[in-house]
Amino acid sequence: MATHQAAPGERAGLTTRSRITDRYAGLVSGRRTKWAVLLLWLLLVGVGGSLASKLGDVQDNDPATWLPSSAQSTQAVELAEEHFADKDSSSAVVVYARGDGLTQADLGEIDADRAALAGESGVGEVAAPAVSEDGKAAFLTVPLRTHPSDNKVLTDGVDETRAIAEDGAAEGLDVRIAGEAGNIADYDEIYAGMDGALLGAALAVVTILLLLTYRSPVLWLIPLTAVFLASQVASGVVYLLAEYAGLVVNGQSAYILLILSVGVGTDYALLLIARYREELYRHEDRHEAMAVAVRRSLPAIAASAATVGIATLCLVFGSMNSTRGLGPVVAIGVVVVFLAMTSMLPALLVILGRWPFWPYVPRHEPGAAAAPAKAGVWTRVAGLVSRRPRAVWAVAAAALAALALGTMTVETGQTQEEQFTKTVDSVAGQELLAAHFPAGSSAPAEVYVRDGGADDALRAVQDVSGVQSAEAAGSRDGWTRVTAVLGDAPDTPAAKDTVERMRDALDDAGGQAADAVVGGRTAVLLDTADAQADEEMLLIPLILGVVLVMLVLLLRALVAPLVLLASVVLSYAAAVGAAALLFQALGYPRIDRGLLLFGFLFLVALGVDYTIFLMTRVREEVRTRGHREGVLAGLTVTGGVITSAGVVLAATFCVLALVPTVTSLQQGLLVAVGVLLDTLLVRSLLVPSLALHIGPRVWWPGHLEAAAERPAGDPVSPARADVGV
Repeated sequence: MATHQAAPGERAGLTTRSRITDRYAGLVSGRRTKWAVLLLWLLLVGVGGSLASKLGDVQDNDPATWLPSSAQSTQAVELAEEHFADKDSSSAVVVYARGDGLTQADLGEIDADRAALAGESGVGEVAAPAVSEDGKAAFLTVPLRTHPSDNKVLTDGVDETRAIAEDGAAEGLDVRIAGEAGNIADYDEIYAGMDGALLGAALAVVTILLLLTYRSPVLWLIPLTAVFLASQVASGVVYLLAEYAGLVVNGQSAYILLILSVGVGTDYALLLIARYREELYRHEDRHEAMAVAVRRSLPAIAASAATVGIATLCLVFGSMNSTRGLGPVVAIGVVVVFLAMTSMLPALLVILGRWPFWPYVPRHEPGAAAAPAKAGVWTRVAGLVSRRPRAVWAVAAAALAALALGTMTVETGQTQEEQFTKTVDSVAGQELLAAHFPAGSSAPAEVYVRDGGADDALRAVQDVSGVQSAEAAGSRDGWTRVTAVLGDAPDTPAAKDTVERMRDALDDAGGQAADAVVGGRTAVLLDTADAQADEEMLLIPLILGVVLVMLVLLLRALVAPLVLLASVVLSYAAAVGAAALLFQALGYPRIDRGLLLFGFLFLVALGVDYTIFLMTRVREEVRTRGHREGVLAGLTVTGGVITSAGVVLAATFCVLALVPTVTSLQQGLLVAVGVLLDTLLVRSLLVPSLALHIGPRVWWPGHLEAAAERPAGDPVSPARADVGV
């Protein structure tokens, strides 16, 4: 059988890379050096574990700080802090309601609460209570002190406010804490301690799946231990960067770091252990077997980690601090997990020997070229792809395209009521306000304008449809603040439309009124949505470009990377469409706009993992078997590993459903659906059948063809089918 002859330059490059890989493989699996590797990781875990517990102390969940500096709402925050002493302040709205009307005792209690709150440290001036026209509700607006990196300051203030308001309240008087401060406090309560719960749940899910995968009562403990230790080191590194380098970490990025570390780490472990198991049949010395396994699996794992890491680092070019912070957090997790799975895990496996594979211990068979072959599901899948590649890819592509039609049902713009899967105080308080006051009373829009344009700005705002009332709320340092109560709840599309009309009206007002900026909670939500749309336009093409370049470098071809990139995009569209239909069935049809970029990043970056695992093995097989047989052999050998990895990753992200927020539920389901589609349909059927249909030209401009093609319809009989999976 003919073999591919590399050019001199290619041989030299491969020799250099091979030398580095050989040394690394020998280091992590050496008879003496394995102990040094393990000791180094134990030291890192000792330091990282102590720091990981402090990650919650450096989280910043203030939504206003995530906006780009050019947004009007951000400028409004800066003006409020500079001229109106609103720095590090957030308003809680204490809502009182009684179904048959507030009594004089209730009103007296509200006045007493106002006096008590005004005397608390960390509380600003508390205005007189507002009473509804129907006499059934009233509210107090309580400015509370915040801290830019410690939400506990605000949540403690909310707890004290709640305690004062509820203490002495007469029976039947409903008391709720709404407003921005109440909303932040509810989120903080939900995420408090969630890191540990999520990590525990993720590890439990992975444990069950690894037991089913390895069918061993012992083996699953080794990768799971390595993954857990790696996640602690990653969290420790993120803490140091957040504490001393200004990295923005919020509750979302913190739990994504944990889930991603477990999911990706398990993927890498499955790939390495499957290859190690193969080599144990070939080598009597487990150190030699591990060295070969690391050497042969390292390129795929390294390429995967590099692609995911670089793709996520593209987020630093985003508009919002939350986006820019998420990129480094995820990249750090991927890098640490990669290092752990290619050094700590091999060292642990070699130290423990073959017995953890019990009862299916791979025994060395002298003279055997490989592990015993066995016919399995992936042999049958390869046979199907081999017989009718054109029909297989056409059906797979049509199924994905049909699911992609579901994207037309996607609705963005979640309201506060739609953000939680359970009833929280801030939502209940907002509902009470909307029932008895103009819905925007809890968070009026704020206009900041130079004194010379204040009158014109006030008139312009009062004439805007959707504004219930507007008044000048004070002047200082040459600036006037105008507050406008909107008729709609602050997080609804109608309220955002009103803010846009206010901005247009001020632009048309002329003079200094035209330079006014509109802020407040509704403006923050509007500017966030606009910033997310801008980020999608910039970051999605950038991430696709990174993935394409990495695939070109890895496969040293142009046609294959373009085909693979198209499959990734189609898979993402199908995942969004399928998830949108699922969200509607669950009763959560609207999504936060940021979910689209989140889903794209993780489904493309993680989906390309399985492309890399498949195509690097296919490329290896093609060089010795020829194109057709190599594609089928690569599919057969990696099918079980990729499927196991995909199921583990999908199940891990489903753990996000434990967080009682709709966004977390949707994030987990979107990634899980996308990963399963990518694993079971795209990598198993679409990609290999396309590779067969296109033929050796898929490697253009390279020439990997090394053997004569087998007759069409004759399924491959790979030497190592479904080993260890």
